[in-house]
Amino acid sequence: MTEQFLIERPTFDPATGKASFGYGLDGLHFVETLGLPVGADAASAQSPAFRKLLDLTAVVLGVSYFKLRAPFEIVAPNIALTEAERAFAIDVYENGLGEFYARNNLMRFGKLELHAPHDVEASKPAPALPDRTLLPIGGGKDSLVSVDLLTHAGVAFTPFAVNPKGPILTSVDKIGTPPVYVTRTLDPEMIRLGKEPGYYNGHVPSTAINSMIAALCALLYGYNQIVLSNERSASEGNVTFDGRETNHQYSKSLGFELLIASILSDATGGALKYFSLLRPYSEARIASLFTHESKFDHVFSSCNRNFRLTGNDGPLWCGECPKCHFVFLIFAPFMAKDRLLSIFGKNLLDIEANEGSFRELAGLAGQKPWECVGEILEAAACLYTLTRHADWHDAAVVKAVKADLFAQYGEPKLQLAMAECLTDSHDHHIPPALAAKVAAYAV
Repeated sequence: MTEQFLIERPTFDPATGKASFGYGLDGLHFVETLGLPVGADAASAQSPAFRKLLDLTAVVLGVSYFKLRAPFEIVAPNIALTEAERAFAIDVYENGLGEFYARNNLMRFGKLELHAPHDVEASKPAPALPDRTLLPIGGGKDSLVSVDLLTHAGVAFTPFAVNPKGPILTSVDKIGTPPVYVTRTLDPEMIRLGKEPGYYNGHVPSTAINSMIAALCALLYGYNQIVLSNERSASEGNVTFDGRETNHQYSKSLGFELLIASILSDATGGALKYFSLLRPYSEARIASLFTHESKFDHVFSSCNRNFRLTGNDGPLWCGECPKCHFVFLIFAPFMAKDRLLSIFGKNLLDIEANEGSFRELAGLAGQKPWECVGEILEAAACLYTLTRHADWHDAAVVKAVKADLFAQYGEPKLQLAMAECLTDSHDHHIPPALAAKVAAYAV
């Protein structure tokens, strides 16, 4: 294959807030645009740190266009990269697209070549960034737990989102703090070609993409830290493919967090911090923390499928996808039954047709779904807890899987797994002073 994927040098106009990113592939040309809020600091937009972040953003956004053909060669003739940035770019295009390769049966690991000029300046001069926090809001439970933790730790923050819609808007409205919103416009020809024969389509590392966009905003509007809401479960992969573990949530993993945090730090002379506030926690632990605050019960949603199908006009939860099933499952041990049923509208554990989906989540059948769901043993542990729970032990799915759950794992292993779910990990990247404040509240 002789095709190349071309990444052009991006442009940004601080007067209009428009950033443009050009790409070339197989004789085709694409342009993606970002609409950032007006009022950006003009001096910041001219800084070496912002210029570097803009170039790196172009590299990361490119995955959406690269995947149409997934060639082996990537060229960025006008974007100088350090050795660390080159490794970061390859990581985004290899591991960040791991699910895409696995589901399209494309062997790319260790085979991609990136040609770009060498940047000998390992770190850019540090811009003066005020001590302020940018908090990406996804509309689901995780970022809303971060809202609660930061609020109780006395840390002021600004909600951030790219193309906000549905539960993002309703959640930010409940938060009550003016947000920073960015409009991202994909090239429509890329979207069209992704449905045509001869072109590939599939999952891209959206957290990596949105993180780079957040970094641009941090410099332009004055924030010295970006606080993510990725839990420790996100580091578990789905399948092994092409000799490597592939993970639907790779760009939410701890490994990627440490990598991008280092890249953003170097690009800004150490001025910009990036970490996940929820990294010490399992999904089950986050669900237990969510129960502390009820004001978001009827505005949040973790169901991706429903919004793809209805364009955000339907109910918050479809009740049929693995994500709905997983979230219901991890809430059940900790939340009052009537409250949980009021959120979902029905008892997802009492519908016989859902049994197969819960079996996959708990590792009793098939493989871990290609969704942002927690660890297999975590799901099994939550199901085990429900077999001993007065409100749930008679539910159709719980009764149907109980014998196989006990036979596959055994009670001691399931009990230990649940205890571990509720034990906070020390493997995180949170600044110590903030970690101590959060830990004091999150009991």
